[in-house]
Amino acid sequence: MAPYFVNSTDTLVSDALAGFARAHADLLSLDPDHGFVTARAASPHRRVALLSGGGAGHEPMHAGYVGRGMLDAACPGRVFASPHNRQVYEGSLAVARAEGVLHIVKNYTGDRINFGIAAERLAHRGVPCARVLVDDDLASDCEQIAAGRRGTGGTVLIERILGGAADTGLGLAELQELGIRLAARCRTLAVASAAHTAPALGKPAFRVAAGELEYGVGIHGERARSTIRHAPLAPLVERMTGELFGALGPEPGATAITLVNGLGAVTPLELYAVHGELARVLDAQGIALARGLVGDYVTALDMRGFSLTVLLAEPADLAYYDAPVHTAALRW
Repeated sequence: MAPYFVNSTDTLVSDALAGFARAHADLLSLDPDHGFVTARAASPHRRVALLSGGGAGHEPMHAGYVGRGMLDAACPGRVFASPHNRQVYEGSLAVARAEGVLHIVKNYTGDRINFGIAAERLAHRGVPCARVLVDDDLASDCEQIAAGRRGTGGTVLIERILGGAADTGLGLAELQELGIRLAARCRTLAVASAAHTAPALGKPAFRVAAGELEYGVGIHGERARSTIRHAPLAPLVERMTGELFGALGPEPGATAITLVNGLGAVTPLELYAVHGELARVLDAQGIALARGLVGDYVTALDMRGFSLTVLLAEPADLAYYDAPVHTAALRW
């Protein structure tokens, strides 16, 4: 028997979404017919709505970031699967502002296709729509992956900054340009010592031998590009951060926003130790750690692993990041 507490694996996502909406009824409302959630309150200064979505199993992403200062709507798909283009279309219609809607899309083939179809349908309705593609996963930056780098933990930071920017009244083109710049300055890398448990099978999606780590694992359970020995934390974080810096090329004196993200089964005790090592490496490199999130923000069900995200920030980014936000998973 599968270890999940469910009525049925077929209804797991819809049951969870209904429960989530009841738990946070002060923040959001659920459209049960089309399977999306919308924010109950948003800044009156917004001219553009923000909508994101993707597979379930990554909670609190995406529904956890719907609310004041962040997303106007989120469309969860089935576990590790894209939402249907109908969800995205109906959700966009529900929240579109005077200047339309911005789609924040993680770079997976299914997401790109379904958000693209929804955008075409919105165009036929005369609703302005633009897209920001998040492709921060360094491990998938290789010729073997035709779609290019996947979208992972950087999505949270980009959505937070775009939410703050949208609340100042920026237009659709301005928000899209900002999102593109942010995505270019953001990279993520993840490791895991154990795979997630597949809900339908009740067993791990893959096996990791004792004393080994999957280095560069994906949030959908994609096997890593390499397997390494399970080293102490300090050299592991140094190696991961070194690769992120190699891709981003920060100059000494640069400013960073970071995310130490648990993939579902790593304790807060461990994650804060990771953050401490990351801060030490940034200090040694002369990179200012301006802001840092630590916790489970983009999970992969119960995968035992973590990801590191570095976003090189400009002063305006920090101002947008610091603006008030009130969602189920992020608030200040």
